[in-house]
Amino acid sequence: MSWKRTLGRVSFINCDPVFHSLEDKWRILPAPPTWLTGHLLRKDCLTAPIPAADYAKNADSLQLIPDLGIVSRGEVGSVLLFGKRPIDQMRDIALPSDSSSSKSLLRWILENMSLDPRLVEMGPDLDSMLTACDGALIIGNRALSSSIEHPELVQLDLGSTWNELVNLPMVFGVFAARSDSPIELIREAHGDMLSQYESFEQDITIRKAVVRRSSQKIGLGEDRTELYFQNEVSNKLDGKSRMGLSHFLAEVCGMSDEPDWFDLD
Repeated sequence: MSWKRTLGRVSFINCDPVFHSLEDKWRILPAPPTWLTGHLLRKDCLTAPIPAADYAKNADSLQLIPDLGIVSRGEVGSVLLFGKRPIDQMRDIALPSDSSSSKSLLRWILENMSLDPRLVEMGPDLDSMLTACDGALIIGNRALSSSIEHPELVQLDLGSTWNELVNLPMVFGVFAARSDSPIELIREAHGDMLSQYESFEQDITIRKAVVRRSSQKIGLGEDRTELYFQNEVSNKLDGKSRMGLSHFLAEVCGMSDEPDWFDLD
């Protein structure tokens, strides 16, 4: 299949409700969040959920797809700061190489807390990160699993911290496409992805199947996986989430213009 029939997706479970059962109609390209930005810009795929911070850097080439995102309205559970000491006592923090929104958000949080630890970018491995630094920012499946294995090391949930500071949802990822993409294909992809997410939300049989596959994928219990999808991460980008996104893009990323959305009506 060509790039026009390829949908990029984050290789974490946070997008499983959107991409279940799409393989027969679309080629699915899984990758870490920051890699997807490159795939999108190189025309390796038609659409992809990319870090919101990457959209801010490439807003002249990309437009956003409405209704879909990677959103937390409180605790996110999968963007966590780990450490053996509280954040205000951390001398250095290791940052993962596979995300940009979480790193931008942590820098903003540290600035708001008047903290200035040394920040070191490393591969996303908790043990090696905490060997080198007092703190470690971990995202995605690794954060979920590590929080179960080492709950005593969780010092900060970045989703809940953002919500406490600005009283808005945190949009970590946005569904985007190149501005020159064929609008009829964007409309088709949007309809298929949104339909999949709505079926996950409304059909208990589909929901249980997605939860079961997601839990098996990362070795997490089904109850914990269901809690993650129910309370922590959502793929529905509603009006308040769009307000949170605009605030993040302006406040954290320094983007002066409002985001540009595809008109799919």
